[in-house]
Amino acid sequence: MTTPSVSFEVFPPKSVDAAFKLWDTAQALAPLAPRFFSVTYGAGGSTRDLTQDSAHVLRRTSGLPVSAHLTCVGASVAETMQTAEDYAKVGVTDIVALRGDPTEGQDRFAAHPQGFQNSIELIEALALTNKFTIRVGAYPDCHPDAVSQHANIQFLKRKFDAGAEEAITQFFFDAETFLRFRDQCAAAGIDKPIIPGILPVANWASARKFADRCGAVVPAWVDEAYRAAERDDRHDLLATALCTELCSDLVDEGVDSLHFYTLNRPDLTRTVCRALGITPQSALRDVA
Repeated sequence: MTTPSVSFEVFPPKSVDAAFKLWDTAQALAPLAPRFFSVTYGAGGSTRDLTQDSAHVLRRTSGLPVSAHLTCVGASVAETMQTAEDYAKVGVTDIVALRGDPTEGQDRFAAHPQGFQNSIELIEALALTNKFTIRVGAYPDCHPDAVSQHANIQFLKRKFDAGAEEAITQFFFDAETFLRFRDQCAAAGIDKPIIPGILPVANWASARKFADRCGAVVPAWVDEAYRAAERDDRHDLLATALCTELCSDLVDEGVDSLHFYTLNRPDLTRTVCRALGITPQSALRDVA
């Protein structure tokens, strides 16, 4: 089996304890020589400043590329582009450009009156600067707001046409889900890389709720397996086995890069990477 390249998503801390957790996660995973770390926004852009600070620190201390999330939520065009410029000033020139989730208390996305109306407008503006490598989101199980899978894929194509260079998918539970999506994208004329997003399940109840919110289909057998594993106190064993099998199936089908949603919990991700033959390459360097 070919050893895939990897990247890792983390989220910005909101407390001192969480800051240590983020650093521990980076320290545990950086030796695996990831292509990049991505740093998320909170719901509604609530952690914009924390995201910027975390991206800067990760970039400076790990020496690795950092891809910072940037959304259209809760900010004008000028404010959003200033955030992008601030990223560039500290050496963070990779951006994951997203529409963003609805603000708290809202069921659907509502654009800021002076803001970008959707992710395509954001991607076009970022591309015009010629300063950034732009990544975008993709949805193998179809975005909840898309009227059909065809519309879902056509919108992804428009993101690439606007200037995106790579897409990272929402997580999924069945390799066939991604492989089918990959084939559909190719048939639609998409020839840019689409990287599968992988969620090592640290807590099934939380993962189940997240899947419901983002439209990720949960096969009945997966639900049943986790419920049984929790009763038998074998949750982590099952999570490791299923995640490793999923990644292995993808690699066997020609996938050469995987993106892990770590939730700032590195142990399961590191264990799965080890099972895939991804071994430490270097130590995280000291803070400069």
